[in-house]
Amino acid sequence: MKKFEEMTREELSCLRQDLAKQYEDYKAMNLSLDMTRGKPAPEQLDLTNDIYESLSKTGYKTASGVDTRNYSSPAGIEEMRKTFGDILGTDKDNVFLGNSSSLNMMFDNLMRAMVFGEPDSDCPWYEIKGRKWLCPAPGYDRHFRVTETLGFELITVPMTDEGPDMDVVEELVKDPLVLGMWIVPVYSNPDGIVCSEEVCRRIANMKTAAPDFRLYWDNAYVVHHLYRDSVGKVPDMLALCEEAGNPNRVYEFASTSKITFAGAGISCLACNKENMAQVKKISGVQTICSNKVNQLAHANLLPDMEAVDRQMRKQADLIRPKFDAALSVLNEDLKGAGFARWTDPLGGYFISLYVMPGTAAATVKLCKECGVALTNAGATYPYGIDPADSNIRLAPTFPSAEDIGKATRILAICAKITAIDKLLED
Repeated sequence: MKKFEEMTREELSCLRQDLAKQYEDYKAMNLSLDMTRGKPAPEQLDLTNDIYESLSKTGYKTASGVDTRNYSSPAGIEEMRKTFGDILGTDKDNVFLGNSSSLNMMFDNLMRAMVFGEPDSDCPWYEIKGRKWLCPAPGYDRHFRVTETLGFELITVPMTDEGPDMDVVEELVKDPLVLGMWIVPVYSNPDGIVCSEEVCRRIANMKTAAPDFRLYWDNAYVVHHLYRDSVGKVPDMLALCEEAGNPNRVYEFASTSKITFAGAGISCLACNKENMAQVKKISGVQTICSNKVNQLAHANLLPDMEAVDRQMRKQADLIRPKFDAALSVLNEDLKGAGFARWTDPLGGYFISLYVMPGTAAATVKLCKECGVALTNAGATYPYGIDPADSNIRLAPTFPSAEDIGKATRILAICAKITAIDKLLED
């Protein structure tokens, strides 16, 4: 395929007509294809359907005799804290369990800081006027919405192939109003980037003007490998911050949402001893305990890393063909056009497509009119605004591989149409 920018206006116009015909043919099919959110498909959820059967065999008591049906163990049962500790590479005593939503735990954790401050704060965060939060982008829209809702000014940090641009981050944290930063360290949403060890160490060691600066280390995809040639891995961030003399810096989050049941899993928060003391103190006022019956069922299914790996390989076997279907179409239809690029991640739940600057929103709109629903252009940036209007997040896990191939084909057609319109307009 000849690069679009090398084509004459006449060549572009002729190609535009051909693409318009293809588009109308697809539109006539009255399709309804959805790649908006990174949801597990029913077949993935089916892998865990027998999770509660173990309880009828083992009973409801833990190895130490805790009756999971009753009140107790506010931090969660030891067995499941150990599993999460193994997943995150930290000690079980650093782990506090929640119910199904890690996002809920992040929001609650920020609310504690807003109302009470952190252990090393001079005042509750709600008293800090003009407070700011760093948002590596493209990133997770729900992260951005949390800090925006709580009154933080969102500061965009560009991403590199190794994680957030640390030259930018290290400069920004010289501002005492910068109180924290989001980051998905393994298979970032949506680019699938794995933070390098150097980036992790620079984050742990950087000097911040705010003494109570907090890193929200959302390790949502820590074991969500596609099991290709290699897998993504980062160091234990709690240990790195301890070594760097900043032991309170990091809160780490994870969940089983895309390991077992998306809406009925277990979430966790991991932090050091001083932060944990505050988490336990305030959470103890908020609730007596989380769902320990579900924790025991999960611990029975996932007692160790061998069991976790076995479960995730089953998940990957269902997901990998869908990623392959999308990537195959992108390579066939856009590789030679010269205006688009996309990620080929080793894991996670997304493919990040970059179309011609100034055309992402128009491309998504054109797709929607043809029956293909995509995440809104700009959603992966603070305030929903992509300055380049270029990024489109693809979520290929929920539809079938056949539907993903069809949806990506339509997307490629729309991206080419909008690119041609942009070039002819210029």
